[in-house]
Amino acid sequence: MLFRVNLMKFFFPIDDHLFRLKKAEALKNLWKICGLLIFCSVVIYAWTALLGIGSGTISAEAISLTPFQYEAAKVWFVLGRMAFAVLFALLVLFIPSLVFYAFTDIPYKKLIVLQEVVLFVMLIERVLWIPLAVYGGMDWFVSPWSFGIIASYLTEVSWALFFFGAISLFQLWIIWFQVKCLSYLSAVRKRWIWLSVIGLHIFYWVLVAVLTFLDSHLISGWFA
Repeated sequence: MLFRVNLMKFFFPIDDHLFRLKKAEALKNLWKICGLLIFCSVVIYAWTALLGIGSGTISAEAISLTPFQYEAAKVWFVLGRMAFAVLFALLVLFIPSLVFYAFTDIPYKKLIVLQEVVLFVMLIERVLWIPLAVYGGMDWFVSPWSFGIIASYLTEVSWALFFFGAISLFQLWIIWFQVKCLSYLSAVRKRWIWLSVIGLHIFYWVLVAVLTFLDSHLISGWFA
């Protein structure tokens, strides 16, 4: 059976779609959609960089830089965000798929299909945050759909804000989606799937918090 990858069908009742994916012997459009999602990631992150989102540290150093150094810093900032977008997309598509492949009997390419949906949702979350950042000056970790805004009332510890800010309604939907699909496609007990998926996301949230905490210090070091 040939399965034509269509991400939009995963946002509606998906049991029939998962049944066809489970029975599929060949996948169509898999790599084309991977390439398109990576391209979209680059465009979105380049867009945010051109809007100046996340470049506050560079702007703060503008007085100590020559006009040429300042413009060069902005160019490198945009290029850096584009490179990060490629790395981010590749990690989301292939690393969780590899982890799930290690403890399930699901073919690796079918797991990539599921992660394409995950990346698509994460990009939607990113796009929805852009107008909040541009017009409201709102950081990503205190967006209306993240738990960071609740954490901000309880603590001022930056890494805690970043950690809880990485947990959002979109992330909770992704957890539910991954558990549902893996449970349908695999014979592994559901509790082990829950533990694996949640554990993977906790690792992701910790990584995001650490990288965000270090990011401003790294940028300051580069342009000091």
